[in-house]
Amino acid sequence: MDIALMSMALSQGKVQQQASLSVMKMSMGNAEQQGDALQTLLSTTNASAIQHAAQPHLGGNIDIKL
Repeated sequence: MDIALMSMALSQGKVQQQASLSVMKMSMGNAEQQGDALQTLLSTTNASAIQHAAQPHLGGNIDIKL
């Protein structure tokens, strides 16, 4: 195998690995930001609003018999 060809292949592999790590770090940063935002949202919202969002069909109608 030619040394120049092997050097180019190793260099290309190194660049691909660096690009992959960079993309992974960006996605981890985005996931962390989304987690922080979700935690903030859950801490500011009261429990009844969360329950209503999870089950919106409950509590809309009242059956009254006299």
